[in-house]
Amino acid sequence: MVGKIIQPHVILVPYPSQGHINPLLQFAKRLASKGVKSTIATTKYTVNSIYSPNISVEPISDGFDEGGFTQAQNTDVFLKSFRENGSRTLSQIITKYENSTHPISCIVYDSFLSWALDVAKKHGIYGASFFTNSATVCAVFAHIHHGTFSLPVKIEENEPLLLPGLPCLYPIDVPGFIREPESYPAYLAMKMSQFSNLENADWIFDNSFQELEGEIARGISKFWPAKLIGPMVPSSYLDGRIENDKGYGASLWKPLSEECLNWLKTKPKQSVIYISFGSMVSLTPKQMEEIAYALIGINMNFLWVVRDTEKCKLPKGFIESTEGKGLIVSWCNQLKTLANQAIGCFVTHCGWNSTLEGLSLGVPMVAMPQWSDQMTDAKFIDEIWEIGVRPKLDELLGIVKREELLFCLKEVMKGEKSYEIRRNATKLRNLAKKTVSEGGSSDKTINEFVNSLNLACYMKYKKSLIAFV
Repeated sequence: MVGKIIQPHVILVPYPSQGHINPLLQFAKRLASKGVKSTIATTKYTVNSIYSPNISVEPISDGFDEGGFTQAQNTDVFLKSFRENGSRTLSQIITKYENSTHPISCIVYDSFLSWALDVAKKHGIYGASFFTNSATVCAVFAHIHHGTFSLPVKIEENEPLLLPGLPCLYPIDVPGFIREPESYPAYLAMKMSQFSNLENADWIFDNSFQELEGEIARGISKFWPAKLIGPMVPSSYLDGRIENDKGYGASLWKPLSEECLNWLKTKPKQSVIYISFGSMVSLTPKQMEEIAYALIGINMNFLWVVRDTEKCKLPKGFIESTEGKGLIVSWCNQLKTLANQAIGCFVTHCGWNSTLEGLSLGVPMVAMPQWSDQMTDAKFIDEIWEIGVRPKLDELLGIVKREELLFCLKEVMKGEKSYEIRRNATKLRNLAKKTVSEGGSSDKTINEFVNSLNLACYMKYKKSLIAFV
């Protein structure tokens, strides 16, 4: 029987946390909109949290199918188990599709899961690494991997880390664990493992875009030749070319969207301070107290996301004293919230997804990073892109004091710099829309990937014709 031209089929494998699932799922939707069959392969613990039209979902095992990392309770144990069980079960999925009408053409894997590339090569299919951090952060770790500098890096307060193509990076601008590698050894090892077999990848993708970090990506291309394809934010907030794409399609929590949105409807335009530190950050009681008193001091409307486990850290009587002005919720739909015209600024931990969401929606930010890559993202928000401000830490306490936060909130909401910050934020929002729109830089790069997959499928069809003759 003569073969026929088959549709490319990409399987995408995210690290099983919200901040990693979201961008890979969004990439799957972009590919599906361009005629590529797309399947998300995620752990059994997270598989039921994903639903998106036109995207298939397949379960793989990390060895802790009832609770994932929470069940493992140890990073080293979890990662080793995920490598062993994930490799085996991902391989089974590829075998399952081999003789179907949609054999898998390529594995797009989260860069944290470098073993997925070994699986791809074992089956003779393409492998593409997907980095979920900024190009700048990836460049820092690429330099470490290639020996530009060694760990621990010694950075003096007035003598920054100087790397080709990057701005000066001072101690507050880099992940703490590159100065103190022993502080988070398992996480650092996972960061470095991203580069362990990267030279074997057929493509390297990053969730950023040319207009934002193109110069930085070009500067590190010798060590890390990544293609920028972001921002991976649902289409409805950018180009609108994917029908009804109003959310990522994955949630490990249950957002309280209606309560937030109904409350925001009652507030004037750009009058609300939105505060969220993501799903992983746990602030100290003292930092929570300082934020609370800064909000009392500014006397403006605010929406603060505080997880149920963190509410005990709020000052006594705070909720009652701000009734009418403030709303505290355990979770909300961040995209819908940021898109609401009532939002005036975003107090953020500067995780890369939150940074891209705020940037894509043109919302000025107050950058309060807590650890890891958030430190570098905060520098860019404040100093490089100038779309927000970064409060200074108290040298003794290591937190942002209420007076400093109050000053920064005033600066962004109604201070002398507020107009310039809002103008810069609007400019980047327009660039984010342009890059994913038809003919934009990220759109072109994704099209090149799709065309390569289509060509590979055609050559396979041509080969089957020759074999038949």
